[in-house]
Amino acid sequence: MTPLSPALPSGWDTHVHVFDRAAPAQAGHYEPVHRPLADIEALAAAHGVGHLVLVQPSVYGTDNRVLLDALAQSPGRHRGVVVLDGTVPDAELDRMHALGVRGVRFNLVSPVGNGPETMQALAPRLAERGWHVQWYANPEDLATIVHLHQGTPVACVLDHLAGLHALLPSDDRAWQALAKLAGQGAWVKLSGWYRLQASAPYGLLHPAIARVAAHMGERLVWGSDWPHTSFAPDALPRYASVWEPVVNALGHEAALRIRDAGARLYA
Repeated sequence: MTPLSPALPSGWDTHVHVFDRAAPAQAGHYEPVHRPLADIEALAAAHGVGHLVLVQPSVYGTDNRVLLDALAQSPGRHRGVVVLDGTVPDAELDRMHALGVRGVRFNLVSPVGNGPETMQALAPRLAERGWHVQWYANPEDLATIVHLHQGTPVACVLDHLAGLHALLPSDDRAWQALAKLAGQGAWVKLSGWYRLQASAPYGLLHPAIARVAAHMGERLVWGSDWPHTSFAPDALPRYASVWEPVVNALGHEAALRIRDAGARLYA
């Protein structure tokens, strides 16, 4: 595939979704609003972010066409995380890899999300391609994820601060599970603040962000979660407002390193 362009801003937003009003969506969740790649490219570039990771939203199930079409619009610039079942042919995995896909998402939170049933079946083929498994999970799921990743060469990436919300007790067992995942080499996305029982400017989450950072070291990336499907289309958070908690919790220099770390995870 085309290598990443050094002419683009170096920052990475590792968690965005794109939506096409013409694409069929699964019932029983939210109605996606049309949000094309060009919209987030322009918004992100204005904030020093040149590369995006497009994450398959649960409303499209295993139909990754919107995401793959978006990757094809900017060859080599962005990366993707898809949703798959265990029957996907190797040739399709190779095609996805050439377009920029680097991971498979499992969603344990959404009512129309996919469970972990196919993770271990897919793991050998993901490992061959250097892909990772991305989890959207609740704190009580982390111990299960530890078990699933024992003995597998596939890296683990945890969405949205690993679900460690603002009201979680400091001695909750989820923190022990996070420490084990850190020992297994997991990564955490600093993203989705409004999904974590906190409201802007998210000061309640600063201790959790700092504690997660202490566990994960350099294995942290940032994501905006654009286009913020929890919000009305005319009331979206400012793009900068979901970046500022990283700066406020960890300091400017550390935050910039985290924003550039996508180049390592999504090579």
